[in-house]
Amino acid sequence: MTKRPLHTFHIPVMGLAYTIDSPIKVAQYGISSVISIADDELIEKMRNFYSTKFNFPYEEITQKFYDYRAERITSYLNLVDKIVKQKFENFKTELAESKTALENFIATLPNTSDIKNGFQNLLDDGISFRENIRNYIEANLFPGEIDVNIMTKLDKDNFIKNEQLPIEFNDAHAALRGFAKSNLESSVVLSAGMNPRLYSYFENFADFFPNEKNELKKKITLKVSDFRSAMIQGNFLAKKGIWVSEYRIESGLNCGGHAFATDGLLLGTILEEFKQKKEQLIQSAHELMVKALQQKKLHFPEKPLELKITVQGGVGTSEEHEFLLEQYQVDSVGWGSPFLLVPEATSVDQTTRNLLINAKEKDLYLSHISPLGVPFNTVRGTTNEILKQKRIQENKAGSSCPKKFLALSKEYDPHGICTASKKYQDIKLDELENMKNEFTSDLFEKAKIKITEKSCLCVGLANASYLENNIKIQGQAQGVVICPGPNMAYFDQEVSLNDMMHHIYGNKSVLRANNRPNLFVKELKMYIDYFRNEIEAISGEVTANQLKKWNSFKTNLFEGIDYYQHLLASSFYFKKDAEKIKYQFDFYKLELEAIKIPIPQLV
Repeated sequence: MTKRPLHTFHIPVMGLAYTIDSPIKVAQYGISSVISIADDELIEKMRNFYSTKFNFPYEEITQKFYDYRAERITSYLNLVDKIVKQKFENFKTELAESKTALENFIATLPNTSDIKNGFQNLLDDGISFRENIRNYIEANLFPGEIDVNIMTKLDKDNFIKNEQLPIEFNDAHAALRGFAKSNLESSVVLSAGMNPRLYSYFENFADFFPNEKNELKKKITLKVSDFRSAMIQGNFLAKKGIWVSEYRIESGLNCGGHAFATDGLLLGTILEEFKQKKEQLIQSAHELMVKALQQKKLHFPEKPLELKITVQGGVGTSEEHEFLLEQYQVDSVGWGSPFLLVPEATSVDQTTRNLLINAKEKDLYLSHISPLGVPFNTVRGTTNEILKQKRIQENKAGSSCPKKFLALSKEYDPHGICTASKKYQDIKLDELENMKNEFTSDLFEKAKIKITEKSCLCVGLANASYLENNIKIQGQAQGVVICPGPNMAYFDQEVSLNDMMHHIYGNKSVLRANNRPNLFVKELKMYIDYFRNEIEAISGEVTANQLKKWNSFKTNLFEGIDYYQHLLASSFYFKKDAEKIKYQFDFYKLELEAIKIPIPQLV
């Protein structure tokens, strides 16, 4: 039976903890969400918590187990699957027996939904209502997907004493094995770029290859920021007989967490390219996959398998949601940050949720706090920031680094060391102190901040779940790090799941702020600010490569502005704000023209 998704939105992965149990909360309503499987310690504690809550037996998987990381992940995902199925069966019974429950549920579905219309017809008909409804529910309702996320870069080598373990015990490899061995029939969302070793490891698991019915038990979603990257990664996997079932396009800057900026390519132009070249993407991968499967003497599909295009990053109104679905024919739109204010959907402690409710534009910023060295969207005033500053003032900068998921720098230790750790920062601060005479006091302070601003994300991004569920936190106090996108500034109240769904589908609005810019305008502003900062931050000689990159960046932004101006002039969408949007594009075009790329000095 073909599953037809109930909803046209999904909840993307957020942090380590924020969506750790989202499927348990929302999957019974047909909403798909994504669990991060990076932190096996958090996962094990959540398995204990939910086993107790739903009366399932629990036996701890300690670090003494041979393959403890993968086993913890498999066991938690199997538990989530069981709970979701149980809650879904109960929900179906409730819908079949209560007309009020059914009417409330129908009201949360997209207005364009065939399933919504089908339900409505049965309600209006009224003849043998209960039996017809029961049959219709069985045929048309499915729980939302329990997808998982692996950040491909988080693939630290692991050791027992001084002996390095085989590659399959690297963090991302073990996480993939944990998902592959689970009972789930869903997708792994791969983010943060290509990891060839990890991609090759997929070949070890039969669930990623098509069966005799041309079905994939487990699927791959690639989070990408442009078409070229999708083509390269999709073809790489296809050459191994592996199909990418979905490309999830995320705005490079107008998103939560780690921000992988494009070379000035804006979301609309990227989506346009995917729309124009989707067939090319499908055909290229299909031909390569068939050839690889034939060589492996495995079953191969005659026709290409299904390929979805989805998008996320900065969406905040039903009009934007509809526009993306309609204009670019995407299959689903991700809503992330706004769901941090929905306790029925995400795991956030009350202190942090209050901080988000009160956050304004100036409080949300692109920081350098991530030990990965990638810009990271966050909010000012987190408990983690307060505790970190206190340690810096007491000359105790750095984290005790209990989890080591980001211990990826080999500069001082072949086992890897995290740039947010006290061990690393002590070495760097000592080196800086010895060179103090070479710096002005201002430059010395800047260099010091560059070392100490890194935050312990492993602990900070997990703590919210412990706090919300009253699970004891051990070790050094790190507080909470939260990673909303800039869109958070315009959502300023706690919202029920029902109200958020009504908001997404245009039946009511939860937005009270009247200063929210259109998502395309907001992203453009962020790229211009980013471009300006890149140029201003340069010190020393400008290389030919930098000049080439900056010129290309600027050209791409100009082309993006022209594309939007032509597109929106002929669109039926955004008419109410048409003048304002036109003015903003003209204004940012002038701002961009005013940014001068340095000219190298001729000697």
